[in-house]
Amino acid sequence: MAKPIEVTDSNFDKVVVKSGKVAVLDLWAEWCGPCRMLDPIMEELAEEYDGKAIIGKVNVDLNPGIPQKYAVLNIPTVLFIKGDELLEKVVGAVPKRHLEEVLKKFL
Repeated sequence: MAKPIEVTDSNFDKVVVKSGKVAVLDLWAEWCGPCRMLDPIMEELAEEYDGKAIIGKVNVDLNPGIPQKYAVLNIPTVLFIKGDELLEKVVGAVPKRHLEEVLKKFL
């Protein structure tokens, strides 16, 4: 069973930039209530898009570099990245359907 990958400042280049795939990164924090609403959605996306896209989670409290690089001011924020390029940014706890629509544009 595929799970979201823990993406950190130190493994970002290896996991995201050099993957050659679209990455969907959920930027969250332990103390953020709305962030928890995305957990089951990210789990489902990881399962359904295994091998097609990188589905990951970034704890912003432990990894400040990624949110700083992509100017993330609010969480939850979901970033769609390919290589080092930000394709789209979705702010807030949104339905799975919305995240899938965005992802499908880039696959």
